Amino acid sequence: MATWSLFDTHTHFDVSDFDHDRETLAYQAKQVGVDALVLIGFLQSRFSKLKQTQHFLNGLSDQIAPKSYLAPGLHPFYIEQHLVEHLDDLEQILRTEKCVAVGEIGLDTFFKEHKNNAILEKQKQFFSAQIELAKQYDLPILLHIRKSHADVLAILKQHKFENGGIAHAFSGGVEEAKAFVKMGFKIGITGQITNPNAKKLHTVAQQLGSKHLVLETDCPDMTPLCCQLSNQQHTRNTPVNLPFVLEGLANSLMMEKVELAHELWNNSIAVLKI
Repeated sequence: MATWSLFDTHTHFDVSDFDHDRETLAYQAKQVGVDALVLIGFLQSRFSKLKQTQHFLNGLSDQIAPKSYLAPGLHPFYIEQHLVEHLDDLEQILRTEKCVAVGEIGLDTFFKEHKNNAILEKQKQFFSAQIELAKQYDLPILLHIRKSHADVLAILKQHKFENGGIAHAFSGGVEEAKAFVKMGFKIGITGQITNPNAKKLHTVAQQLGSKHLVLETDCPDMTPLCCQLSNQQHTRNTPVNLPFVLEGLANSLMMEKVELAHELWNNSIAVLKI
């Protein structure tokens, strides 16, 4: 067994990529020290599978599998699939299930079509509505932000949001990261930290220091460099790979892995109010 406890604060472990070996991977993750993980929502059509997966994982003994937590939300990238009534379905889960956050929510203008005024306005409306739900249920939020850090910060301030959360798979600069930290957010570090060419992310991590960071795999995406298979266009990421994210961050911060793991676990517990 591992000498540390790791918290995978962002997974999509409910998606079909894992249907054939989810239980085996859960056992393997526990063996390498992953003691907890969060299942993140992104589409109303997947809410049922999200809940089902969480109940299944928590039906396994916590001696042999990670504890699973729930964070339902409506992802900005899929904005054209979201309907206003889906917010009611989200609210239903928040009311009836034990959730640790609302997520992943935010703004995404990475692709040209999402910069369209009508599309962006709809993203902002759903983001605002979900911020208000998080306030209503006294929950933190898990932020998805691509090419929209300033707008996300402005909307959070507009809503006077004080519950904090995690800026997932952070891709901004140091000053933007500090602005989120000032609002009570931790910065989510993915397998990108294992890439020496991800200089902006390394700079953010080093400038902020470990007390403002948490780990995540974002599985099945964001596979650590060392786990990618060169003969595949996309190598599936899993919670089992989280120790490689820890190692990459420890190398970047020049810290001992055990010491860093302990601090990151405490950061995760604190920000998710567990």
